[in-house]
Amino acid sequence: MARFRGSITKVSRRLGIALSPKAEKYLERRPFAPGQHGQSRRGKVSEYALQLREKQKMKYLYGVLEKQFRNYYKKAVSQRGITGANLVKLLERRFDNVVYRSGLAASRAAARQLVTHGHLLINGKKVNIPSYLVVPGDLIEFRQKSRNMSAVTDSLNKAPESRFPSWIQVDKANQKAVFLSVPEREDIQEPYNEQLVVELYSK
Repeated sequence: MARFRGSITKVSRRLGIALSPKAEKYLERRPFAPGQHGQSRRGKVSEYALQLREKQKMKYLYGVLEKQFRNYYKKAVSQRGITGANLVKLLERRFDNVVYRSGLAASRAAARQLVTHGHLLINGKKVNIPSYLVVPGDLIEFRQKSRNMSAVTDSLNKAPESRFPSWIQVDKANQKAVFLSVPEREDIQEPYNEQLVVELYSK
C-alpha cells in the first residue's frame, strides 16, 4: 500500500503544524521551516500558496497521497451538500482515522499499522484496508489474538474521556468502539481550511 515515507517532522515544520506526536517536540525547538534559509524566509504568500498549503495539511494529517486525495474530492463534489464539509466527512470516516479517534492508537500512523497488520475487526470481520469507509453502527474491536497489546493499552490509558468524540462510543475496558454517526463539520477541530482546498481544485 502506498504511503508517505519521507520525514514527517520536516513536513510539519514547513506547514507549521504537528503531524505526529514526535513532530510536536521538533516544532517547539525549531518553529520555522527546515533548510538553510528556513528562519529568514519572509514575504507575502500568494493565494495559490495558501490554498496549496491547506491541501498539504489535510493530505499529511490523514496520511493520504495526492491521487487518493483527489479521488476523495471528486466524491465530495458528487455528493449533496457543501463540498468542503463532504470532503472532511469522507476523511473522518477512514478506518485508520476512526481507530485513532477511538484512542486505540496514539497516532494515525500507528492506527494505520494496526489496520494493515490485520489486528482489527469490523462487525466481526477482519478489515486490513486503512481507507475503508466506516458507516454508522459499525463495531470496531481487536481480534482475539491481538487483544491487550501494550501499545493499545498505553494509548487508551493515556487518553482522557474528553478526547473521545461524541460520534464514537468507546469501551476502554474491552478495547472496543462503535461508530455512532458521521460527524458534522463543526465537530471536527483540525488546523486546516478545507474551503481553500475546494478553491484550489475548482480552478
